Amino acid sequence: MSDVTLDVIIIGGGPAGLAAAIAAKQHGLRCQVLEQGALVNSLLHYPTHMVFFTTPELLEIGGVPFVSPYEKPTRAEALRYYRKVTDAFDLEVAQYEPVVGLSVEPDGTFHVRSQRAHAPHRDWTAAAVVLATGAYDVANELGIPGEHLPQVSHYYKEPYGFYRRRVVIVGGKNSAAEAALDLYRAGASVLIVHRRATLGESIKYWVKPDIENRIKEGAIEARFLTRVIEIRPAEIVLAPAGTEIPPQPAAQTVVPADAVLLMTGYRSDTTLLRMAGAEIDEAEGAPVHDPETFETTVPNLFLAGAVVAGRQSGRIFIENGRFHGQRVIQEIATRRGTGVFSTG
Repeated sequence: MSDVTLDVIIIGGGPAGLAAAIAAKQHGLRCQVLEQGALVNSLLHYPTHMVFFTTPELLEIGGVPFVSPYEKPTRAEALRYYRKVTDAFDLEVAQYEPVVGLSVEPDGTFHVRSQRAHAPHRDWTAAAVVLATGAYDVANELGIPGEHLPQVSHYYKEPYGFYRRRVVIVGGKNSAAEAALDLYRAGASVLIVHRRATLGESIKYWVKPDIENRIKEGAIEARFLTRVIEIRPAEIVLAPAGTEIPPQPAAQTVVPADAVLLMTGYRSDTTLLRMAGAEIDEAEGAPVHDPETFETTVPNLFLAGAVVAGRQSGRIFIENGRFHGQRVIQEIATRRGTGVFSTG
């Protein structure tokens, strides 16, 4: 274990974790960020040509302006911005170093173990830990046969490999709508399957009329009040959303499918929280925490970003999650006796 006890270790190098790291540096706290993938790893895996719903200034961290020629910034711009902010503040970020152990020592400090690729693990000690692991690594599964076949994915990146392929998209919110339009315009045959009667009302305002018109004209097929009950190598099995489980054969419909995209959302991973002994609200899949300080039931173990929301990860975006880190670090700094937060 390291001979040096850090003031804080931040687990997760996304916008919320980086915002916390900036605040820690401004307080003079000894801080290390541990990220299991690349910097802002979730954004890296968003659809290639994604456009944010929000305006640039609402994605800013550390008081650094996010300058864009567009009203709505792109994924590529955001990736560039967060790299530049990390360099500007010279943040200590260890990439591709997942945390594999988190425990509390008898004296109340934390033991954090991280694993480097092709290298020995590293052990850290810290007075406080901030968990900013997001909610994009664990998909909400349907729990149906065939969900893990090779042609099935819970993530969508780009359309080019689906040209003239029959693609089924399960879901009716932003991710499903944007993927459907992208695929349709790249030459795929697209079917949307959604368990509700209509598409979600929260779809981006410039996307909603587009997807609705494509469905209306038959360019994109949609089956509402319908669910997938099985995925097979070259087809899927559908049934009305309200039917019994399993439905009677007469209620089932078989549809050809070369690829299936399950756009059913994501949830935060509670593995490290459980390791540390934090209490989890099992109904919500969310860590129990103080809504003012974001401290869990384990003293000095804090949350920042989408990890606070459990299965309801759609409540937390970069726009609001970026402020968690400042509040958390203010609390840690106060306890460490480093004074009042400074933006200098």
